[in-house]
This record gives sequence, structure tokens and C-alpha cells, in this order.
Amino acid sequence: MKKIAVIGLGYVGLPLARLFATKFPVVGFDINQKRIDELRGGKDLTLEVEDDILQAVLADQNPYTTQTNSLWCSNQLTDIEEANFYVVTVPTPVDKNNRPDLTPLYKASETVGKVLKKGDIVVYESTVYPGVTEEECIPVLEKVSGLKFNVDFFAGYSPERINPGDKLHTVEKILKVTSGSTPEIGLEVDAVYKTVITAGTHLAPCIKVAEAAKVIENSQRDINIAFVNELAKIFNILDIDTHAVLEAAGTKWNFLPFKPGLVGGHCIGVDPYYLAQKAQEHGYHPEIILAGRRLNDSMGEYVASQAVKTMIKKGINVNGAEVLMLGITFKENCPDVRNTKIVDVIAALEDYGVKVTTYDPWANPAEVKHEYGIESLTALPESKFDAIVFGVAHNEFLNIDLDSLKKDTAIVYDVKGIVAEKADNRL
Repeated sequence: MKKIAVIGLGYVGLPLARLFATKFPVVGFDINQKRIDELRGGKDLTLEVEDDILQAVLADQNPYTTQTNSLWCSNQLTDIEEANFYVVTVPTPVDKNNRPDLTPLYKASETVGKVLKKGDIVVYESTVYPGVTEEECIPVLEKVSGLKFNVDFFAGYSPERINPGDKLHTVEKILKVTSGSTPEIGLEVDAVYKTVITAGTHLAPCIKVAEAAKVIENSQRDINIAFVNELAKIFNILDIDTHAVLEAAGTKWNFLPFKPGLVGGHCIGVDPYYLAQKAQEHGYHPEIILAGRRLNDSMGEYVASQAVKTMIKKGINVNGAEVLMLGITFKENCPDVRNTKIVDVIAALEDYGVKVTTYDPWANPAEVKHEYGIESLTALPESKFDAIVFGVAHNEFLNIDLDSLKKDTAIVYDVKGIVAEKADNRL
């Protein structure tokens, strides 16, 4: 029988581990002791798995020994020694120069390599450029384990498609791409996922195809958002309502419904750099992909400049002005602050001499402080402000009492277009 170990219990790993635990004995491994304690207590602070659903599959001991379909969370290497199907779900960030940082993958591969046995299968889910699994991760597994790839152990790749905060498109409801290092292993990997993925699976012909498919999913979305962001800049110059234009164009059956905005998070704002890096290593400079990235990365400063311009038009003294930033997570109704571009808006506003107060009922203030050095409030301040910026479309913001927060001449800038009728300007 399959004994599954999921390496990394974050936004991707935990929902997958929980799902696998409905059909297999599963050990979820994470190096963060605080995270393990939280999960053993039946709480998921990422809010990806509801507490009752998590608690329904939690085991009070390693399920490999009892061969029960349940989940045990641990940071002890000995707890995954008996696994024969490893799934790596660690993050793949970029460094300050936007170059792929494979450090988490290397370390996870070292961890698995220490317990790897003959006949085991290691599946990677982390988003990478084509070739990372076989050219970067497999050599680490071979070196640490002393085993030979496709002789003693095997590999697969099945890209994650988690959408943080989305309670409709959960992991089991999203069609899963699978692959294996040999045709036979591909079928075996596919069969394991097919057991729990109700939406079905798509078996790719090889690992590199599966890797490439994942990275272009997010690159395509990034480029489309960059296009409408550029449209927003153009239409603002022409004094035309961008959202009204998109609504009118959207009446055509094949017009794609993208909206302008800040592009952050762990996928769309990062993955295109992985593909660009691989292309450049092979002598090709990807023009469209990197142009889209440059435009989207510039939007934080653009939003700040437009908000400041609107303040000036209303006679507000920008230097020393007090601004309320509503939201700091990278998307609505989600506590995930990874690679959030709201911090770019805040930094740009502060460069103008503006004092920014940040309110986000979803974000963990300690995490925001640790990651960005920004104080984030979870309760709405009682002060009045010169400007209010809607940065994120949390449900809590939809019916907020703006009059109680505004000074007499205050402006409202709506990045997400959620309170258009109340806003002085919007992206």
C-alpha cells in the first residue's frame, strides 16, 4: 500500500495532505515546530483547510504503523522513514534580483534523500522552470541517498494549482496534471492522484512537459493582466473609465475578462521569472514575458502617484498627510501576505512624505511586521484621514462607513474598483 509523506505544510501541502489522508496513511512533514503544534491542535492559520475538516483526518500517532487513512503532522525525520511515496510542496521564491531561489527545493530533496529507499517515488509539486526536477533535484536525491535514479527510485511532477482563499476551486475540484520519470511510473503517479482528485487528471508525456505547463499557466495570466494595466494607464491619460471600457468590450463572447490591479502572491508575480531564467540560460531573451513583469511590478508606484495626484487636485497637503490603506494581503479574503504588492504602494506613498496607517482584518500583524516591517491593524482605527486607499477587496471593506473615516476634503482611491460610486479615483 502507498504510505504518503507530504514535505511542506503550507498553502499547498496541507490541503493536499488532508485530501490524501482520506484514502491513504499520510505524514505531513514541516521543519516549523510552531506550524506542527498548530496543526496537531486542529487549527490551520492559513485558513485553507477548515478546522473541522482538518480535525476529521488527524491521527494521534503515525498512521503508517496502524495503516489507517489519516494524517499525522511532524517535524521528525524518523516519522517519514517508512513512506514510499513522497510529495514535495515547498515554496519556490525569487531573490532580490528576481532570480529563481531553489534553496527550499534543495533542502527538501536533502531531507527526502536521507530516508529514500529502493522502490520509492518522489513527486514534486513546487512551481519550477522545465528541467528542475531531473537536473537539480534528482542529483541531490542520488547524492544523499546513494541510490540510482530510475533504477532504485523514481520521480514524478504534478504542478500545484492551489488558489489561496478560494473555497470553490479546492484541490480535489481542480483537474490535476501528472507525470512520471518513466511511462510506468507516470501511470502509477497518475493512479495515486486519481484516487483523490474528483475533477480528474491529465497524464503528461514527461516531467518537463508538466513543469512547462505549470509555469506558462501563470505567465499567461501575468501577461494578460499587464495588458489591462497598460490600458488603465492609457485610459487614465485620456480621461476614460477603464472599467467601463472593459465592461463594454466584455460583451463580446471571446473577450477575456481580466481587470487591472496589483500582481503579487506566490505564483503570478514570481513564476514568469522562472521561465525567463531558463530561456536566458539557453540564449533567448523573452521580451513579452519580461515586459509584462516590468509593467506589473511598476503598478505599486503608479497607484501611489495617482492617489497623490488626486489629493493634490483636492487641495490636500501631501507632505504629512494621513492615509488609511485598506488591506495588505496579496488578494481578497485571504491571509496570505507573500509577495504582496501593497507594500510597494505604501513605500511609494511614504516617499511622498505621507503617513500610512494599514488596516487588514485578515493579515497576521506579526507576520506583516516580520516580512515587511509594517505595522498592520486588525481593528479599524477611529481616526480620520486625508485619503483612504482600497488596496484589497476584502468582504469587510464592501460596506465600510467611509464618512466616519474621512476628513472634510479627504479622497478615496479604489485600486480594485469595489466602491466605484464612492471613489474619487480608481485604477
